Amino acid sequence: METEKGLISLEYQEHARQIFLTKLNLPSEFDDQNLVDQFLKEVLSTFDDERISVMPTSPEVAKFFKKNRNKYKNLLPAGISI
Repeated sequence: METEKGLISLEYQEHARQIFLTKLNLPSEFDDQNLVDQFLKEVLSTFDDERISVMPTSPEVAKFFKKNRNKYKNLLPAGISI
């Protein structure tokens, strides 16, 4: 996602029908948490209709999952809670 301060991106790895969200890349001195949340919502919406589990290994993404626990818990692998 392109912003006025630079590019927001998310690094990931796929393994055995699981997506590991490994690193959130933000422009230096970026402080718009609402825009980050919007970006993550867009990314996660692509997995709503998939049979793929999402594992948030990035601290920032895990924090987003905690904040939105009820909405995205169905994306987590069985037995995983954040």
